[in-house]
Amino acid sequence: MSTAAGVEARLPIRSDMDLVWVRQHVRQAAAQLGFGLVDQTKLITAASELARNTLVHGGGGHMEVAAVRSGEVPGMRLTFTDEGPGIADVEQALSDGYTSGDGLGMGLGGARRLVHDFAIESTPGSGTTVRVTSWVALPPRPREGS
Repeated sequence: MSTAAGVEARLPIRSDMDLVWVRQHVRQAAAQLGFGLVDQTKLITAASELARNTLVHGGGGHMEVAAVRSGEVPGMRLTFTDEGPGIADVEQALSDGYTSGDGLGMGLGGARRLVHDFAIESTPGSGTTVRVTSWVALPPRPREGS
């Protein structure tokens, strides 16, 4: 079971410049927690995709960063929240190739593959919350059907 040390930062996501701040903050926090370069890159990429979705599809929102532990293993939990239109069909939105815009359709599904734990809550008309967690030095679990 993981335990959170509390929210360390809450960053607004309201503009393209905020996307830059999100990436920079995640990079610095991941390095401080001891993530290797490859795992930092995975986490930053997932955060970038999720922050862009928060801005583009959710109309803006925020990201919360928390250091977490599972026993002796440190990790980072990122929570992206918006109050946009929500996602009508979450499973469809997570499938590769699905896009609600002009992207490649790799955002949510791609972000899910880059982290160890992924959870999404969305209600049409009420917004979306995506919570991801990555652990230092843990290999990703194989996904069913992969």
